[in-house]
Amino acid sequence: MKLRCAVLDDYQSVAATAADWSPVADDIDVVSFTEHCATEDELAHRLGEFDLVVTLRERVPFPATLIERLPRLRLIVASGMRNTSIDYAAAERHGVTVCGTASTAAPPVELTWALLLGLARGIVTEANSLREGGPWQSTVGADLHGRRLGILGLGKIGSRVAAVGRAFGMDVVAWSENLTPERAEEAGASLAASKEELLETSDFVSVHLVLSERTRGLLGAKELGLMRPGAYLVNTSRAAIVDQDALLDVLRRGAIAGAGVDVFDVEPLPAGHPMRGAPRLLATPHLGYVSQANYAAYYGDAVEDIRAYLDGEPVRRLG
Repeated sequence: MKLRCAVLDDYQSVAATAADWSPVADDIDVVSFTEHCATEDELAHRLGEFDLVVTLRERVPFPATLIERLPRLRLIVASGMRNTSIDYAAAERHGVTVCGTASTAAPPVELTWALLLGLARGIVTEANSLREGGPWQSTVGADLHGRRLGILGLGKIGSRVAAVGRAFGMDVVAWSENLTPERAEEAGASLAASKEELLETSDFVSVHLVLSERTRGLLGAKELGLMRPGAYLVNTSRAAIVDQDALLDVLRRGAIAGAGVDVFDVEPLPAGHPMRGAPRLLATPHLGYVSQANYAAYYGDAVEDIRAYLDGEPVRRLG
């Protein structure tokens, strides 16, 4: 009898075509779900008859309480090689193997600049006005050349964002708790004296930190209050790094010029959520990693992970 494999949150219905599933076709039946489960009860009901699960990024938490309710579960494949939403100890206790996949930093870098440029040049406002017969030019774009780009976190993604900023002729500064002047210089940036100095002096601030207890709530009301009235904030990292209520407050008051956000405290964002109607906000539905190349890597490696697990030799194990 074939094993059953659930592919979660396949919003665009592309999992079946993004990779070649033939290497496992004789051993598993794949069922793709395009609708998100919002509660653990819904997930437990949906996944109760499945042996294998493929999940994207950290969209779906797998705490001990859920894993305990899935006695048939034997393998979780999570895209990427870092996932903080899975209880690895619980998975091990219940005999569940967890594997990851390759991923690339390019798509979130590109989306970061899509949001930043969209904000700076009023792209959405002007495009909608043109389509709807509104005024011919109603905004004045913010220049990038000669302006300061402040980057919080200078890892794989932050470093690439810095390189693009330099190509635009921007003055790039960076800060994170353990960043050194030498490492910043290697990435073509200057080390800001402090987080506060970066926020006070930057025209554009982009967040590229890993979510941890140290970075959770790193930008609260006090920190956002340091930003210039004409400055923009972009967050394609994790919502919890920026206090969501504080961000809504500065946007509503016009204390900053605008924000570009791809990540939210609740995803998918519920209807009526205040972020859906916030002024000065350019928002996208967590598209940072959603690209053809990344999906090919995610699902292609998922097939490899499943094949290796079935052959008794799991690869890319997490936990």
